[in-house]
Amino acid sequence: MNRSEIKKQISLGEDSRHQFKVNLRSVDSLAAEMAAFANSEGGTIFIGVADDGSIPGLLSKDVNRINQLISNAASQHVRSPLTVQTENIPADSNRIIIALTVPKGIDKPYFDKNGVIWLKSGSDKRRVNSKEELRRLFQSVDQFHADELPTKADIDKLDKLRFRDFLRDTYNQQFPEDRQSLIKLLQNMNLVADNGMLNLAGVLLFAEKPEWIKPQFVIKAIRYPGSDIHSTTYLDTEDFTGSLEKVFDDSLAFIMRNLQKMQAGHGINSPGTPEIPVSVFEELLVNAIAHRDYLISAPIRLFIFDDRIEIISPGHLPNNLTVEKICAGNSNIRNPILVSYIAKGLLPYKGIGSGIRRALDDWPDIDFLDDRGGCIFTVTVYRKTKKGSGKMVVFPKEQVLSQEGSEKGSEKSSEKILKLLSATPQMTILQLANQLGISTRAVEKQIAKLRERDFLKRIGPAKGGYWKVL
Repeated sequence: MNRSEIKKQISLGEDSRHQFKVNLRSVDSLAAEMAAFANSEGGTIFIGVADDGSIPGLLSKDVNRINQLISNAASQHVRSPLTVQTENIPADSNRIIIALTVPKGIDKPYFDKNGVIWLKSGSDKRRVNSKEELRRLFQSVDQFHADELPTKADIDKLDKLRFRDFLRDTYNQQFPEDRQSLIKLLQNMNLVADNGMLNLAGVLLFAEKPEWIKPQFVIKAIRYPGSDIHSTTYLDTEDFTGSLEKVFDDSLAFIMRNLQKMQAGHGINSPGTPEIPVSVFEELLVNAIAHRDYLISAPIRLFIFDDRIEIISPGHLPNNLTVEKICAGNSNIRNPILVSYIAKGLLPYKGIGSGIRRALDDWPDIDFLDDRGGCIFTVTVYRKTKKGSGKMVVFPKEQVLSQEGSEKGSEKSSEKILKLLSATPQMTILQLANQLGISTRAVEKQIAKLRERDFLKRIGPAKGGYWKVL
């Protein structure tokens, strides 16, 4: 960095990556600054520069002393020791500026000599004071995850029937006969902490009443009239509780019952095609449930308006993820235990990083807002309006089926599936789901039941085959 470059940078003032010091005399004070930078995104301290941006510089005799102080602070007064870089830059009147660069730490968290953890807060620094903030810092460097937190729930809170079915269907294994064998199995499956209590993943996935143990981790859904939040007026509202599988299914059903259905050329008794493909909300709900920040004691919120649907998740994107990166298919797993079980078929999870991309492919009118200040992530799916057009696209009346009329004239899902497959044997699971306005998971369950009862048979492979109604 030459003299003109450093003057240009100094003219911009202090921020979370750049700090000014006229001089340095306290090794402990410098160590705290270094720890704050290392625990955040790294940065540069310009020594010989005043807070107002003026450049008094340093005398040559000060440079040697300060370099020694920097070495002592980085190696002996910060735990773990830091590797920093210094650069001497000539200033006016034969004076010198030292540019001290502290990298983003790879062994977080870093402590000063007194055991205090510091973080950058704008151009200043602050102590880490709360357990939640400390946990999040560990979580950011993959040393700790919220879903492995022990709860106060003993294994007797386990939904034994659901867990038994999961063991049988996924691992072809029987439910253990005694308590100790069950605890050992659950620990091997990362569902129980070392103290024998269910961890958060165990509660959310397999507890009988997760909402009694962790009431904050639910989904709260509201259908508002118009395009704004009302304090007292709503058309539909529900809180979804239970296992993650049940929360997902019920939330998806809430969305689909509040979307318009179009006949799209089908008969009057057809349930109609949803205005937005069901696959879009499958992907977005799975992402919200699997990747929200469970260190924040707040529910996922689901708001439906006339012109949009909003899914608001606690916690901003982790680490260095950005909206652009997730839209490109990048991911960072915040809750690895939950994701590993969701991927085993508990939810329609199709792969790391691909859900957002698939949702955008099926419905491009989606916005993402990563609010780091408010610590929330919002997905907005636009319905009748095109983004930026300002015009409402109204479906013709003859194309819209009211939810009430659809429900009254509807048959059972299984009967509808048989009718559709009789007419079009090559229909896929996704096509059936979009046609019926239900989730692909619900279709898969219905087909499994129909095959068990010998009403339906698959002819040929998954790709290229067809269904035969018996």
